[in-house]
Amino acid sequence: MAILDILSYPDPRLHTVAKPIKEVSGALQRLIDDMAETMYVAPGIGLAATQVDQHIQLLIIDLSETKDQLQVFINPKIIARDGVQDYEEGCLSVPGVYETVTRAERVTVEAWNRDGQSFTLEAHGLLSVCIQHEIDHLQGKVFVEYLSLLKRNRIKHKLLKQKRTR
Repeated sequence: MAILDILSYPDPRLHTVAKPIKEVSGALQRLIDDMAETMYVAPGIGLAATQVDQHIQLLIIDLSETKDQLQVFINPKIIARDGVQDYEEGCLSVPGVYETVTRAERVTVEAWNRDGQSFTLEAHGLLSVCIQHEIDHLQGKVFVEYLSLLKRNRIKHKLLKQKRTR
């Protein structure tokens, strides 16, 4: 397994729309494993393939304390949304930034698992937020784009300054 580089906002590659996956292959399995290792080391609770410069419809989530309950979503699609919730979000592509975003409270998502078997999942709370957040990445959207232009520009300038001083 390998630790992958995570793209940082405002990298324009984060705005690439991911393409559907046609089949589950050994290469895809290796990418899933590498993404999981990358997410755990970062540390994070979710990671979309877009964030590691792979523009395919793949995301992973693990909300467990023990980091042993990896959920894999291939070609995820939200088919139902209900309610509204405000949640403070962070992102491995926007390090050190946490802001409140309004999203659906509950979602129903259809996807394939890591073996290519289709499933439907109803999610609420943090899992719902994570699914929506990571699917946004697959659609070329970063969570800070829900914020005002002023806040977004402050975040962009802060991250670009941090990058220059490294």
